[in-house]
Amino acid sequence: MEEEEAAAAAKTGVPVHFLCPISMELMCDPVTVATGVSYERKNIEKWLFAYNKSTCPATMQRLTSFNLTPNHTLGRLISSFTSSPPPPPSDGRKVDEVDALLCSIRTGPFKATRLRKLRSVLSGDASILDDENVSSKVLECVVAEIVNTAGFAGFGACEEALGVLALLPLSDRATFDVLVKPEHLRPILSVLQNGSADARVDAMSILVKISKLNRDQWIPVDQEVDLFTALLELLSDEISVSTKLSSCALDLLLELAACSRRSRSRAVEAGAVRVLVELLPEASRSSCERALLLLKRLCELPEGRAAFAEHGLGVAAVAKKLLRVSETATRLGVTVLWLVSRFSAVEKTAEEMMAVGAVRKLVAVLHVDGRPSNKEKVIAMIKLHGNFWRQFPCCPNELTNSMRLNH
Repeated sequence: MEEEEAAAAAKTGVPVHFLCPISMELMCDPVTVATGVSYERKNIEKWLFAYNKSTCPATMQRLTSFNLTPNHTLGRLISSFTSSPPPPPSDGRKVDEVDALLCSIRTGPFKATRLRKLRSVLSGDASILDDENVSSKVLECVVAEIVNTAGFAGFGACEEALGVLALLPLSDRATFDVLVKPEHLRPILSVLQNGSADARVDAMSILVKISKLNRDQWIPVDQEVDLFTALLELLSDEISVSTKLSSCALDLLLELAACSRRSRSRAVEAGAVRVLVELLPEASRSSCERALLLLKRLCELPEGRAAFAEHGLGVAAVAKKLLRVSETATRLGVTVLWLVSRFSAVEKTAEEMMAVGAVRKLVAVLHVDGRPSNKEKVIAMIKLHGNFWRQFPCCPNELTNSMRLNH
């Protein structure tokens, strides 16, 4: 039965689970029997009630019940499948046009214009991009042009080349190996930093695809700081950068920071802690949570904690988000303060925590937030710095009570 279904699916192009196991035809009214298998209603009713069968046709298991349950989820999926037109077959004339454009790009002038035309042709026919032969030829040509036009005089052509590259799937290891070569990655970073708004989006799209192909360390050592600098500039440039682009930059920074300790160290070196602290006050809930997560990862390093402690607004920016944004933000914020107060210059950080109201916020977390992990970190900070904080006139009374209860 499974072989018959697979053959029918291959022949018709219909997903195998959309075919009735009895008729091998697309189901219109799918129902599910006791064994969990779905059938076209009229076919299974005929099997059970006209032929008086008591088994599941697909599994031949005896049915414990003859109830037929409508499978609405499968019905909606089938309806969506049938209402979406299939992709048109690749047009041979379009392939010829692509070949001609690639030839003219390689050998002729006006590269930016021809690359723009190539992008228009490719974006207008998705089936061409599914053709591996076409995609490989386009990739080879475009990568060469990225290198050849990376200078100031050809920067516009380089932007157009990245626009074409962003359309390609970029989903295999061979493509990854090509794109992460320093001579290919360098122009992408240049456009990310200095390109037009649309070109920056294209460059970011390419980098995101690269990062998804390999979760491990993939940035050439001599370009790590350049990449982090480019991404951080997108986060801090509120005027010329779109919200979507900033959000993508934050996501990519998180992925890179998760790759290795060296990546986190390079991010700190590029100024990530300063940018993230200054992003927090006006950040949306999603951006705030991601910024705090990245801060937490960076503050796990001594250099990250040092950069945070040296920033005059770091403690205040994080403390302000406690109990105001979300449970996730509170958990991450408490962890950041715990890391910094535990391992950094103790007296300076502890004094700043009292001055900006972080201590009062932490005591509130202790009483309001019921999660053990948060309470444990707050209690640890109180035990470490409580006696020092009690010297201040502005020390909250609740702190003394908390110290008495938790000693």
